[in-house]
Amino acid sequence: MNDYKEIEKSIIKKYRKEIWSKFVKAIQEYKLIKENDNIMVCISGGKDSFLLAKCIQELIRHGKFKFDAHYVVMNPGYKDSNIELIKKNADIMDIPIEIFESDIFDVVDNISKESPCYLCARMRRGFLYNKAKELGCNKIALGHHFNDVIETTLLSMLYGAEFKTMMPKLHSTNFEGLELIRPLYLVSENDIISWKKYNGLQFLNCACKFTEKSKIDENNSKRKEVKKLISELKKVNKNVEHNIFKSADNVNFNCILGYTKDGKYNTFLDNYDK
Repeated sequence: MNDYKEIEKSIIKKYRKEIWSKFVKAIQEYKLIKENDNIMVCISGGKDSFLLAKCIQELIRHGKFKFDAHYVVMNPGYKDSNIELIKKNADIMDIPIEIFESDIFDVVDNISKESPCYLCARMRRGFLYNKAKELGCNKIALGHHFNDVIETTLLSMLYGAEFKTMMPKLHSTNFEGLELIRPLYLVSENDIISWKKYNGLQFLNCACKFTEKSKIDENNSKRKEVKKLISELKKVNKNVEHNIFKSADNVNFNCILGYTKDGKYNTFLDNYDK
């Protein structure tokens, strides 16, 4: 296992093209971080959020402008062994984490035992926004990556009958002045896995209480289905991931039946005879 200096070096040197350059490109292209920002970096315990934390640290050290960051872990009710692993990885990677407690797992288990995911996600988001406000942060950074983006796009189409994607940044609708950003937006999951293995790191995979109790079979989730579908499509078309991603940046309004903006539905018939 590499020490934190070697881990930092691997991001800047060995994985410069695959990780660092794409991280910086997303920040520049989507204007994710600005001078004097105060960012709460959310660490779930997985590979993505820990990599995000290291990239943010490196940007603070080597970037062209000054901003601050807080590295925050929310404990929704993890097993003690999972919290210990998070602490161990933070120590190995030299990340000064702050852990705060919540009772999300217990509350969700009492209220929504059969379908906990939606409520759990909503409650997590609320706790994180409140913590960011407490810390005086104006932005919250999450570790979603390129594959999360394209999988979400297909999930919306195949199971939601809607074309929408995961955005690189969003203004909070309930917490004024707070913005959510995704700096790993252009980084491939395979490259994150490669970086993890190169450094000999072991992270949490899924610490969900409900998966562990077998109420939810993660291997049969809709996201897993879409991940497999994309993998099969790549065998026929190596550019399929890129094409799915770019489709959300290349919408032809002359060839769509309708769209929703600010809660209002618009159909192509509105202006068809004009």
